[in-house]
Amino acid sequence: FLDGFFIDICPVTNEQYMNFLNADPQWSKKMLPKRLHDGNYLQSWFGGKFPPDKADHPVVYVSWYAAMAYADWLGKRLPTAAEWEMAARGGIHGRKYPWGDHITADNANYNMHIGKTTPVTKYTPNEYGLYDTVGNVWEWCLNEYDENYTQHFPDLLLDAKIEIVIDYLNVYTSRVVRGGSWASNERATQVDYSGWAAPNFTHYNYGFRCVKDIE
Repeated sequence: FLDGFFIDICPVTNEQYMNFLNADPQWSKKMLPKRLHDGNYLQSWFGGKFPPDKADHPVVYVSWYAAMAYADWLGKRLPTAAEWEMAARGGIHGRKYPWGDHITADNANYNMHIGKTTPVTKYTPNEYGLYDTVGNVWEWCLNEYDENYTQHFPDLLLDAKIEIVIDYLNVYTSRVVRGGSWASNERATQVDYSGWAAPNFTHYNYGFRCVKDIE
């Protein structure tokens, strides 16, 4: 059981992230401190702008720190792994994917079928109306990675969530990523699968979406 929360219907897009950078240029490619990324931050952008044909594609090459900063700018945060999984399932429990136990190229962008990101609303949403919960890009989560996490499926207490949000620039442990990407195989795109990465890591298939607590 989890407390109620709002969640973005799709991963954050390039256009949305550009709005953030315009409002808070300290997170731009030129100004971001080196410790907050691995050197590849926004690598697919040129001249401070995203590729012109990818405004509605998920933003990639974004570190956990940068994803947290974007969420904080909007008064939101990243989802915990438990929140992400509950939302991704769309109310269908005990299945491998949001729609059932099998996946094809008609369901999601995965396994190099397309070989790149796709617009965030290209595929049919789950029963909660959420797009791209599996495939397209891995999505950063709030909490630290724990290899035994799925055995007992805990969630962070509210105080712990708040502490991470307040002190996120001083986080150094690996963070959870969920959902798989356009390059992931069938197993990695299952809703119970967890990956991990250092918080300064950026990659061509790492993105995120945000949540907001219900007050």
